[in-house]
Order: sequence, then structure tokens, then C-alpha cells
Amino acid sequence: MSRKRRSDYIYGYSRYIKLFGLLLDLVLLNVSYICSYVISNERFSELGSQDARTVLVFSNIIWCFLASYFHAYRFLRLEPIERILVRNFRLVFYLMALVFVIIVGLKYNDVSRTRLLAFSSLVFVTTTLGRIGFVTILKNLRRKGYNFRNVVIIGAGKTASDIRETLSGDLSYGYRVLGFFDNDLEGTEVLGKIEEAVPYISTNPVHEIYMAMQNYDSPEVRELTGYCERNFIRIRFVPDFRNFTKSRKVEVSFYGSIPVMSLRKEPLEYPLNRILKYGFDVIFTAILFVTIFWWLFPVLIVLVKLSSPGPVFFKQQRSGKNNRSFWCYKFRTMTVNNLSDEMQATRDDVRITAIGKVLRKTSLDELPQFINVLKGDMSIVGPRPHMLKHTREYSELINNYLVRHFAKAGITGWAQVNGFRGETKNVEEMEKRVEFDIWYIENWSFLLDLKIIWKTLTLVIFKDKNAY
Repeated sequence: MSRKRRSDYIYGYSRYIKLFGLLLDLVLLNVSYICSYVISNERFSELGSQDARTVLVFSNIIWCFLASYFHAYRFLRLEPIERILVRNFRLVFYLMALVFVIIVGLKYNDVSRTRLLAFSSLVFVTTTLGRIGFVTILKNLRRKGYNFRNVVIIGAGKTASDIRETLSGDLSYGYRVLGFFDNDLEGTEVLGKIEEAVPYISTNPVHEIYMAMQNYDSPEVRELTGYCERNFIRIRFVPDFRNFTKSRKVEVSFYGSIPVMSLRKEPLEYPLNRILKYGFDVIFTAILFVTIFWWLFPVLIVLVKLSSPGPVFFKQQRSGKNNRSFWCYKFRTMTVNNLSDEMQATRDDVRITAIGKVLRKTSLDELPQFINVLKGDMSIVGPRPHMLKHTREYSELINNYLVRHFAKAGITGWAQVNGFRGETKNVEEMEKRVEFDIWYIENWSFLLDLKIIWKTLTLVIFKDKNAY
């Protein structure tokens, strides 16, 4: 059998990948259930009890339903394995939650909690390893030319060239780009005009069509689309909005039958997420005031007062959510000067007092911003607020600069724990900071906030080189 026919043969059986994945997971689930008895030091004879059989049967049924709901076996060719593993973690979490509810509902009081913990741990570990192994095997098969898909791209401009490079960039994706069809451009890889695409794909094995054009409203495109729909050839449209955003979280909604695209997905647009974030801010801040700040603030106030003449607190108008200005509070770390609203602090800045250096290196000067959190001007985590002068300047130099103001400003942020804290020496550094801030807005989660808080604490303890 030739290479081409062998590849087509295996492509035809790719529909069974999902079934194989489900069967593999069910085997691992049942093996994990049996092994949980060994870990919890229980007798194998108890496996035959009605309670044990019921829990195992329900576990298998629930897994099948959850796997379908979470698309557990949708292994997209360009999907990072991290996303696959996150889906698996979510599946195992809900499985064990529902199993626990069933045990409580049926009043199976004799079911060992130790065994349940061992069962959930084993299921997570074995299915995770199974996912990694399964995806690795698929990738290796594709590198060898199996399970590949032949692709034709409609259009031959920059967007078409970029999608070709992406699909062909890694053999493990399993794509083979046969060429382009375009009415205006010519080249060695241009197979012909768009009207010639239908005769071509009718005589050549083509599995997917990528539309990378400016104008989709033409008789040739409609004819091509109709032919593909009738002949089980999948069509992908590649809109190019990179001139407007670098986001990978573009969201498409439907208003009736009209598709409406948003440049980014913002988790904090959902009321429940905002309530969760604000609730954590208030509770966490209240705990700090009750346990630490009530004695630490008086000590720091005395030290600042002794360091140099002037007020204890430094307040400055900064840009907040929706670019509304607010008074941001800090412990004063400099001698009183006329440049505080114009010039950033620099390394070995002569304006910084001896006590101020300690406060800045330990980030203790930022503690009064928890007052801003209670007032609702700031959050514990978010894009750092900049002075108004910088907002005016950089919003003119960086197109998407003001996007960072879609969220509340934060005491710490994703940019800061990734090395972009303190002085910004040039536009390129500010662009990187903005990229991190926008990434945070697009990818917010409660766990991400906890991660940033933890990384901030480690930087404070082990001294951040950018703290000065």
C-alpha cells in the first residue's frame, strides 16, 4: 500500500480516536477504583458489596456524561496539552463531587473516606498520564505522515501565508498544505484562480479549506462553500483582526443570527466574578488590618516622620478603571519635592530618604493602598496605576495602552511579578508591561489572583531587583 493510500486509510479511522480515549479512561477509572482498596488497606472481598458495586457503576456512568459535556476527547491539533489537562482536572473534580453526593444521598456511611481520597487521586494521576501518552502517540503518528489532513487555502496574501506557516510549522499537527487559490496573486504555490478550486478538490483528496480573503461575497466563494458542504469537506474562515488587537481571547457572540466579534474575552465582565474578586479584596484587607496593620502602621508612621520633614502619607492622582483618576496613597519615601508628579523614581535617586529605601525595597510603602482597596478605587491584584502624566504620554505612543484600564488598578499585578515593576526606561518596556496587563484582563481567574499574590510575597522576601 502506498504512503498516500495508507495515510488516507488511517485518516478514515480517526473518528474512532474519541471512542478509544473513552475506553482507555474507563479502564483506568476501574483499575484506580480497585487499587484504592490496596492503598486504604481494605479487603478485596469488599469489592463485591452492594455499596462498592453501586459507587463503581455510578462512577462509570458519570464519567461518560461528564466526558461528553467537557469535550474530554476533543484533541484539537493545535491545542496546547495544558488545556487538555485542565479539562481533565475539571472532569475528575466534578466526578468526585457527584460521587460524594451519591454516597451521602444513599447513606453509604460505611464507604471509607480514605478510599475515596485514594480513588480520586489515582483517577486524576492515571488519566492525566493517559492523556499525555495518548497525545504523544498521536503527535508521533502525525510526524510520520499518518492521520494527516490535506489543506487548501483560498487567498494568497499575508494572512494566507501566515496560516500556512502555522499549519506547516510542526509536523505533529498533521497538516499538509497543498497550495493556494487566488484571483489576483500569482506564485509557485498558487494553484489557480478561486473558480478553479472546485475542479481541483473534486479530483484531489482535500480534507479542509481555509478561507483567508478580504471579500467572501462572490459567486465563486458561494459555489465553493456549497460544494464543500455537500462533500464533507470542512471550511475554516480566517478573519484578520491583528491590526486591532494581539489578543488570543477574541470572542464571537450571536445576536439572533448575526455574528458579533469582541476583540477580547473579559472574565471580569461577569457579575459573579466581580463579586468574588471584590469580596476577596474586602475580606483579605480586613484580616490584614485586624491582624497586622493595627500595630505596623503606627511604627511606620513614626519612622517616616523621623526620616525627613513633611507629611506621613504621599498621595498622588493616578489613572484607574475606565481612566477615571483617583487619589492613590503611599507612605512617603522621598523628601518633599516638586518633581513627584513628573518624574519616576530611579535607581540611587537622591530624593529617596534612608527609611524610604527600606520601605521601597520591602514594598511596605505600598501598604496604604489597602485603604484604596476598601474605598473601591483599587483591587489587590490588577494593572498598576500610573501617574496621569504617563497615561497621557503613553496612550499617544501605544495603541492599546488604555485597554489596561478596563479593570481596577491593583497593588500588585501580573506585569510586576514578571519583571516589569518600578521605573519604565523606554516605550518598549511600557509596551511589554501593557501586554502583561492585557493578558491578565483576558485571563483573569481567582486562582490567578492567588498565584500573583504568592509570587509577590516571594519577591518581597527574596528581594526584587527592580524594587528601588
